[in-house]
Amino acid sequence: MSEIQNFTLNFGPQHPAAHGVLRLVLEMDGEVVQKADPHIGLLHRGTEKLAESKPFNQSIGYMDRLDYVSMMCNEHGYVMSLEKLMNLDVPIRAQYIRVMFDEITRILNHLMWLGAHGLDIGAMTMFLYCFREREDLMDCYEAVSGTRMHATYYRPGGVYRDLPGNMPQYQPSKWKTQKEVDLLNEKRSGSLLDFIEDFTQRFPACVDEYETLLTDNRIWKQRTVNIGVVTPERAKQLGFTGPMIRGSGIAWDLRKKQPYEVYSDLDFDIPVGVNGDCYDRYLVRVEELRQSNRIIKQCVDWLKVNPGPVISENHKVAPPTRGEMKDDMESMIHHFKLFTEGYCVPEGEAYAAVEHPKGEFGCYVISDGANKPFRLKVRAPGFAHLSAMDEMVRGHMLADVVAVIGTQDVVFGEIDR
Repeated sequence: MSEIQNFTLNFGPQHPAAHGVLRLVLEMDGEVVQKADPHIGLLHRGTEKLAESKPFNQSIGYMDRLDYVSMMCNEHGYVMSLEKLMNLDVPIRAQYIRVMFDEITRILNHLMWLGAHGLDIGAMTMFLYCFREREDLMDCYEAVSGTRMHATYYRPGGVYRDLPGNMPQYQPSKWKTQKEVDLLNEKRSGSLLDFIEDFTQRFPACVDEYETLLTDNRIWKQRTVNIGVVTPERAKQLGFTGPMIRGSGIAWDLRKKQPYEVYSDLDFDIPVGVNGDCYDRYLVRVEELRQSNRIIKQCVDWLKVNPGPVISENHKVAPPTRGEMKDDMESMIHHFKLFTEGYCVPEGEAYAAVEHPKGEFGCYVISDGANKPFRLKVRAPGFAHLSAMDEMVRGHMLADVVAVIGTQDVVFGEIDR
């Protein structure tokens, strides 16, 4: 009889958002996982340390790069902590814009997750379908901030600028005829809000398509049902938040439990799972796509009829408008000083958290009265989830490790800060 021995395996990079920076060391007994040891430190961005050497307003862009598929939600946690420190009021229109873009970001994140998770488990078509809808939402990012990903759109006291009155148009080229371009530009003839409204009308049918492909698919269920089960009590002990804890049946959502901005005025439901397995977490996220769509629709309706300022009147923090800056010397100096030296924040400490697509994303800022943070600590949801990897995969097969990495929805920028 041959001698059987355990062997250690380096696993990964598997997931697109753990691109070579997640080293998972697995102890295997045949094809069954005995122990999983996630090694981090191969990416280490040093965001928190970098932020201590930059003025407060220059660190907003670092936040975008933490979880680089949920850009504006990261900014939101950071600017909210600064607003707490400075007792800044945010105009109501800016609050609605923020909530709308938080939910657009949630859809962007969940589409990326669904496409990548499907691809990991062998559902190739999902990836193509999800990226089709992401493209439209990326255009919304670009319309307000000029960039498709790292927007730096939220600012302490509001947002960078109001929503544009027209959308960028496609131009005819050697790849696209005038007829094709006209068809593409049909949805882009109005304002950004019209474009988003059109998206909210089309999107539920797209989610139905995803569900047709996966929800009752025999292979999908074989790969996800009863895989990586976490009980409600254990989910709390492990520090789970977001879809991970809701998949285990606990209706914990900061938008309902500790409402911020205008969430308390909006109508939406919190989906929860029953069994706490990969399949339930999938169902929770798919339902979140529908709920986010509902919230965006309500925001669009409100924003269309309520104009107003989108950034605080406090000029110690808010820069002059572009028009003033180009005409008036004092405004030019004011603008230059704000963006080079920044502003001093009163001494103290503040923690602000948002319901990020992956869970509770919080920023803890300590100020010593200078123009840069004395200390900045980011509470990233993915970090707590990754630490449960060992527990979730023990006793499962090697192929199930892929499903568990997918269901955790890890993005390494925030884990390896």
